[in-house]
Amino acid sequence: MTAVQAPPAPPTARRRPKAVARVGLYALLAANALVVAVFFVQAGFGANALVLLGRLTGLYAALLMAFQLLLVARLPWLDRRIGMDRLTLWHRWTGFGLLWTLLGHAVFIAFGYAEMSSMDPVSQLVDLAETVEGVLRAVVALALILVVGAVSARRARRRLAYETWHFIHLYTYVAVVLAFTHQVAVGSTFTASPAATAYWYGLWGAALTAVIAGRLVLPLWRNLRHQLRVTAVVPESDHVVSVHITGRDLHRLPARAGQFFLWRFLTKDRWWQANPFSLSAAPDGRTLRLTAKAAGDGSAALRHLQPGTRVFAEGPYGAFTTLHRTRPDTLLIAGGVGVTPIRALLEELRGHAVVLYRVATDTDAVLHDELRELAVAKGAELHLITGPAVPDRLAPGELSRLVPDLTGRDVYVCGPPGMTTAVLRTLRELGVPKQQIHYERFSLAG
Repeated sequence: MTAVQAPPAPPTARRRPKAVARVGLYALLAANALVVAVFFVQAGFGANALVLLGRLTGLYAALLMAFQLLLVARLPWLDRRIGMDRLTLWHRWTGFGLLWTLLGHAVFIAFGYAEMSSMDPVSQLVDLAETVEGVLRAVVALALILVVGAVSARRARRRLAYETWHFIHLYTYVAVVLAFTHQVAVGSTFTASPAATAYWYGLWGAALTAVIAGRLVLPLWRNLRHQLRVTAVVPESDHVVSVHITGRDLHRLPARAGQFFLWRFLTKDRWWQANPFSLSAAPDGRTLRLTAKAAGDGSAALRHLQPGTRVFAEGPYGAFTTLHRTRPDTLLIAGGVGVTPIRALLEELRGHAVVLYRVATDTDAVLHDELRELAVAKGAELHLITGPAVPDRLAPGELSRLVPDLTGRDVYVCGPPGMTTAVLRTLRELGVPKQQIHYERFSLAG
């Protein structure tokens, strides 16, 4: 068993990292919304009501667009405290808010100027695009946002491969540039005062800097520094494989048990494909290990990796760590291959732990031998729960019987979506406080 550095003590209820980060984000958005309103008022009310509404919705669309960039910048401080899954979900809902504010901006402006002319709203919009600098760029930006919004709808998203969806989503950055140049060209609020101009340049500059730093500079720097390579590929069962990775100065990589990376294995046929896999062992400063089930082309190809293959890893990501503990004792609930971050967490945890591992059959219990050895070494309880999905072996009655002091523990849950949803519902029914429940839905696109 590899020794790991002891994690810090659980944070107190007065200083929960997730709550601090959320309040900080809400306060940042509210403060900027207030500043935008002040600059809007300072610019004056020289136009009719519809044009004024169009300008106001346009300003808040610009603010939402900048906020969206912050949410997907993958800044380590935010990601460790909130988690990529929740940041991605907030990005998704902010995107729909952006879509509606942009549509409102276009409609109010077209109808407002049409009211002051003899044109119909559509002809007025066409005329503005042809005669006013920057309006055509805004129309193109709106069209791009509409396309991205359409492919991000749940039904469409399920039909697209992640790489296809991601490529289309990159057009959002083109829309951002077009929207900013439109604001510079025709935004009366943008030029109303030196303070307003400085504010908008600062806002867009900070948002774009965050994206470039978090999505490009930091991953490139870390991979150049650590030079990751595959050292071994170990089959765990007929459908599950572990990949061992090493590199330089891994003790400087700020990875924690429970986190995941976006892994790119630089072979000629897979270098372009990124897959999110959790660490299946606590980082020890010398090696990293991921364990994956052959559920798709990317994970199935892991079995054929050769030692020495170069690896490009983005991360570590995720808030599924001991940073968010509020109690000294813990309950870990794993389902299927969701055991991988649970196994890593058990290795790092201090205090008494109970592990519930839910699988259909004994043969599906990958890493069970390692879990059993860890449980013995750490004085933890391990329960392997097998059988079909119905009846629910993790229903309220069963869970209370297995863990009578459930409400006094932090609970970490990782498994298939259906199982995770059912367990979370059970925990709520049993009265486990929300701040003691930790889970993460591992998904690239939300």
